[in-house]
Formats: sequence, C-alpha cells, structure tokens
Amino acid sequence: MSDTEDNENLESSSAPLIEHLIELRRRLIWIAAYVVVAFLVCFYFNEEIYLFLAQPFVDVSIKYGQDARMIYTGMHEAFFVYLKISFFTAFCVTFPLISVQIWKFVAPGLYSNEKKAFLPFLIGTPVLFCLGAALAYYFVIPNAWNFFMSFQIGVTPSAADTASMSKEQLAGVLSIELLPTVKEYWSLVMLLILAFGISFQLPILLILLARVGIVTAKSLAEKRKYMIVAAFVFAAIMTPPDPISQIGLGIPILILYEISIIFIRLTIKDKSNV
Repeated sequence: MSDTEDNENLESSSAPLIEHLIELRRRLIWIAAYVVVAFLVCFYFNEEIYLFLAQPFVDVSIKYGQDARMIYTGMHEAFFVYLKISFFTAFCVTFPLISVQIWKFVAPGLYSNEKKAFLPFLIGTPVLFCLGAALAYYFVIPNAWNFFMSFQIGVTPSAADTASMSKEQLAGVLSIELLPTVKEYWSLVMLLILAFGISFQLPILLILLARVGIVTAKSLAEKRKYMIVAAFVFAAIMTPPDPISQIGLGIPILILYEISIIFIRLTIKDKSNV
C-alpha cells in the first residue's frame, strides 16, 4: 500500500515539473523565433545599420577636413563584423518581446501583488537601457572620437628647411592620421553602448534590493563615498582609456544612484525607522 502511495505522489510531483519544462520550451522557441527573424532583417540592412553607428566618426572627420575612411585587415573581418552587428541589433530590437516571454513564464507563479510590483521594472528595464545607449551614441561617442582624433599630427619643418620646399612637399613631410578598422570601431561602439545601457539599470537593481529589505535609503546614503570610487572604477574598466568616456559614464552612474536613494526614501518605508 505504501509503495502505491509513493508512486502516486511521485507521479503527481513530476507532472507539474513536466508542465513547466513544456512551458519553458514554448517560451524559448518564441524567443529564438524573434531573434532569428530580427537577425535576418538586420543582416539585410547591415550596411545601413553600420553607417548609422559610424555617423559620429563621419561627423568628426568632416570637422577635421578629412575623408571618413575605415579599413579591414582580414579577408573575413568585415563579414563577421556585419554578423555581430546584425545579432546585436536583433537582440536589442527584440528585447521587449523577450521580456514579455519571460514575464509569461514567470507570472503564473506570482501573487497578484507581486505581479503589480514586478511589472513596472519589466517595462523600465528596456526604457533605461535605451536612455543609456542614446546618451552614449549622441553625447559620449562624438566627444570621445573628437578627443582621439585630436592626436592626429601634421609636422611642418623648420623655417630654414621650408624655403626650398613647395606646399605639396610640406604637406607630405609627416602626418599621423587616425584610420580605424571596422572591427575596432564596432568593438568600441558596442562596448560604450553596453556599458551605458547596463549602468542605467542601477535604479532597477537598487529599488528591487530595497523592496526585499536588503538595502535602505539610509544605508545607500552612508555608502555614497564608496559608490563614488566604485562608479569611476567601473567606468575605467568598461570604457576606452580617455577621460571623456570615463567621466561621461561615472557621473551618470552617480546621478542615478542619488535618484535611486530619493525614490526609495519616498516610496519605500524604512522598517528600521531610521
């Protein structure tokens, strides 16, 4: 009799697990379909996407009065760069749809109040990522490229040597010109967009931690001096070694940190009454 009961309990406990696995497979199939379709569309328009990403470099090159040129040094380099661009763009475009599928898988196991608490964060995550990416593309990247291109050099010989040289000869004496590869350019752009997009998730993380009681507005305020150091260390790791990119990332992180403290203080009651 006990063996029969054990078998029944085992069957009843395994049934929900199988249902969850079937549901997980269904959601993963939808996610894969979204990404594949978006990837094919993005690969078809890969040149237009790359031209959009290269626009800051074009604008700065025009400012310096030179042609905007990039090179690739490997036979397959440009092809693989286009593949990466297409996949990266496809993931960014389909991220809201991916979030919906994740929500549909998780939501049945949540209480109604948990759904109401979690849903705003699901909506806010892609919005904040887009804001961070826009800040990187429209402000940080153009200024960073301007900084890098300022190191180009055209050296003019001394006055004693210039008397016997034409203007064409003077122009060809020495020049140091920025000529990036498509792979190098894409890597820098992707790094900056990801760094800013991920950094702008900081309020989401802190507010979630505050809701479960791990942090409070007071504890975050007390650790402000450590956050200042951590923000610029993170910026130094995630951005190219130029002050514009590092300051451009470090300062928004600190601003988001302060906004998170204010929001937590106004919306979440400190149970310690401190």
